[in-house]
Amino acid sequence: MAAAALLALGPAQAQEKTEIRVIVAHYSDQTMGIFGGMEADFEAAHPDVDIKLEDVSWDNLQQRLTTDIAGGTPPDIAIIGTRWLLDYAANDIAEPLDDYMTPEFKAKFIEAFLEPSVIDGVTYGLPVAASARAMYYNKDLLEKAGISAPPATWDELVAAATAVKEKGEGAYGFGMQGKEIETDIYWYYALWAHGGELVEDGKSGIASEAGIKAANLYKSLIDQGLTQPSPTGSNRQDMESLFKQGRAAMILSGPWLRGQIKTEAPDLNYGLAPIPKGTVQATYGVTDTIMIFKDSEHKEVAWQFLEEAAFSDKNRIAFSEKEGFLPVMKAEAAAPAFADDEELKAFTGMLPYAKFAPLIPNWEAASDTASAALQQIYQGQAEPEAALTDAARKIDELIQQ
Repeated sequence: MAAAALLALGPAQAQEKTEIRVIVAHYSDQTMGIFGGMEADFEAAHPDVDIKLEDVSWDNLQQRLTTDIAGGTPPDIAIIGTRWLLDYAANDIAEPLDDYMTPEFKAKFIEAFLEPSVIDGVTYGLPVAASARAMYYNKDLLEKAGISAPPATWDELVAAATAVKEKGEGAYGFGMQGKEIETDIYWYYALWAHGGELVEDGKSGIASEAGIKAANLYKSLIDQGLTQPSPTGSNRQDMESLFKQGRAAMILSGPWLRGQIKTEAPDLNYGLAPIPKGTVQATYGVTDTIMIFKDSEHKEVAWQFLEEAAFSDKNRIAFSEKEGFLPVMKAEAAAPAFADDEELKAFTGMLPYAKFAPLIPNWEAASDTASAALQQIYQGQAEPEAALTDAARKIDELIQQ
């Protein structure tokens, strides 16, 4: 009888727990293990709470959230691309967080990484992952080509890539991305360096003089054989693989690649340098955001999970170190894993020059439109000025909706 009574109580007790659904974006095979540690920490301190983690790939994340929101079953918490946050805020999907945050908690963040989650003075999320981009260069390939230092300007990059090609050892001077997500971003480096902006006076700036100059620069690199063949067949992972294999002398990428090199190509003799300069210095700054959904029935508990577990010093350091991201909190930055890492200065030193994706309506569609125009240019199907002008017109229609 006693055993039967205990069995009868079990399900009832389980149902009494507050369940918090957390959709976790898949960064690597380590991501769920790190969040599992956060779950264990929080549930140990709050035995009446059941954290339910769901692992979703970035390729499927936006559609998954859209489906859940439309079906009236959004999670309590989710990682999102910060560029999606404007639409979530405008449609009253994201819970404002300022009333939950103490000034002391807010002051823990590095301001540059918290700022993209603030819209019209309201904080709608917290930066969960951050990166800036730098240039990776193969020291051996440049040395064999007679290049003693990494190129500091785009003109120097072209000269170095030419020297690598002329050396005739089968390596490519400059790895260029032209496929899938971030195809446009790989070109924005040159646009920004030549003084361009993505949005100017409420309209697309990709067809500006700087944009056309950047597109002509990339097309000339392709035409001269200074990149790998057919860049439109290479996504970010393909391009990074070329570098890890020692087949590309220079590429532009984020801090996560360092960890991959350490594991997959430990003997690669490489260095890090700023993104080449044009008329100005620039890089791409990126944050991903973790947010609470307004329809959550347990927003106070969801906030507790973020404050006590997801953003504890221990868990933040573990996440950023293992995933290869930059610190988003001051305590992370002061930890030896980051403060003593000389290589990270190639990324953190660029933060004053970082450009972030603009918070505009329909940014994903605008990004896809720019990428499609660039692919036409790279494949020789359209002239840069014509392709970019047409793309800018389409983007203007998108952002003015």
